[in-house]
Amino acid sequence: MAELFLGKVLIKNNNDQDELDTEKEILQRLENRVLLLYFADSESPRCRQFSPLLKDFFVKLTDEFYVNRSSQLALVYVSRDRSEEEHEDFVKDMPKRWLLVPFEDEDFRRELEHQFSVSDVPALVVLKPSGQVISSNAVDEVERLGPPCFKNWQEVSEIIERSFLLPEFCDDIASKSMTDPIRRIKYKLEDEKKKKKREGRDDEDDGGGGGGGGGTGFF
Repeated sequence: MAELFLGKVLIKNNNDQDELDTEKEILQRLENRVLLLYFADSESPRCRQFSPLLKDFFVKLTDEFYVNRSSQLALVYVSRDRSEEEHEDFVKDMPKRWLLVPFEDEDFRRELEHQFSVSDVPALVVLKPSGQVISSNAVDEVERLGPPCFKNWQEVSEIIERSFLLPEFCDDIASKSMTDPIRRIKYKLEDEKKKKKREGRDDEDDGGGGGGGGGTGFF
């Protein structure tokens, strides 16, 4: 599936609009994940209705505020906007983990539309890591089921568990949970208590000496 974008440029949806333009970068972001291709026109009433739902869907599966570890899910946005201003206006409110086909690469955007038979928007194409199509348009499925439908896609996608992967094919950001800071404070306090307890025992041992008299040592 990542092969679909090799030799192309993808954009990170961050403030700097950084480019992913090397094979390694693209593989790290797309390999071994369910891939969503989202075709939309930000001025379309139907797209304006669905896009916030998709944003919520994606965030609840990938943001560590909601999950202990981000789901193996990636999304590439393929714009049908009429101008770059409309395109930029739309993506600034979308998740930072989304990837974008550059607006100026109209040939590639049209090529993807043709390849996946997209005639109307919104369209959400769901792909296995192999590139095989799971759903040609999962808009209705996401609207009806929400995040649980990812489990259905995952089960048929033959995704390799992260524990069997080399580090370079895992997420850049380590998994976190909301209780991590609390646990770190707890362990720090416990370590300090143990340290003081050990120091107390050492002092007792040093002060106890070798019993009575004027002995000079342990002999």
